Amino acid sequence: MVQIENKRFSFSGHESFQCRNLWLKKGYDYVQSGKSFNDEDAVVVLGVGKNMVASIRYWMKAFGLINSEDILTDFAHKLLSDNGWDPYLEDEMSLWLLHYHLVSRGYATIYGLVFNELRREKIEFTKENFLGFIKRKAELLKLTVNEKTASDDFDVMIKLYCRQDSKDKEDTFSGLLNELEIIKYYTREVEYYSTEKEKNMKKSEQYFIIENVDRPNLSEHAVLYNILADPNINMSVSLTYMEQEPNSVSSIFAVNRSELVNKIELLVTNNPNFTYSDQAGIRELQFKIKPTPFEVLEMYYAAE
Repeated sequence: MVQIENKRFSFSGHESFQCRNLWLKKGYDYVQSGKSFNDEDAVVVLGVGKNMVASIRYWMKAFGLINSEDILTDFAHKLLSDNGWDPYLEDEMSLWLLHYHLVSRGYATIYGLVFNELRREKIEFTKENFLGFIKRKAELLKLTVNEKTASDDFDVMIKLYCRQDSKDKEDTFSGLLNELEIIKYYTREVEYYSTEKEKNMKKSEQYFIIENVDRPNLSEHAVLYNILADPNINMSVSLTYMEQEPNSVSSIFAVNRSELVNKIELLVTNNPNFTYSDQAGIRELQFKIKPTPFEVLEMYYAAE
């Protein structure tokens, strides 16, 4: 799994744009045609502004669709080619897969930190809570963080996952992962003391929530893909591991125990090579024959 502690923090590259719904297919087709994001005519061919060209490239890397040398990955070809699993991302399963890659790869630091760490400290958190968390984390790891850049990155994350009303036309474009509804928010009025006015004042503050809940819209195949893509898992995996480890099922997909067990039972029911045992209080999923992550996805999309 990605060990975030071994990476430098990266809170920029998206040019303050959340990933839009058709950007990944547009980016895939562009690279597949032999073009480079550095080409002078990239703006014309992609039909977006210069900053958006850079943003598309960033999101292609963040979602694991191109590597550090801008070469398309196997996952990109299988998902987004014209004959691929879901080139226009019409199946919600595809969005869960992209969410998994975004969090687990660690290319965009904020997602791994928020889903694996911050929400374990605070189920409800504000932007200020996030910035304080990042400051403490950076001090511990002896890293330097630009607060303005981290703040902008938080705003982009919220646009990517949450539908929000905005007067800014640029913000009216839905973020790619809105449909997952994995980050929820509400606004609360809080009191504070104004030294300038020398009295208590009120202001609106947004609180964000990533809570482990039932997720009936999450396919058990996405759960299995997460498990099989973990190089630390061999022929069995404990329920505790799936709930607690960084980048594990509950960490990334924010599912509670009962929902996780339901998904596991579905997998066992539909595959004779899987068993779910409970011996001496240790509950684990066991594989007699272990498929590859891509084999799981091939089976899922073939059945759709």
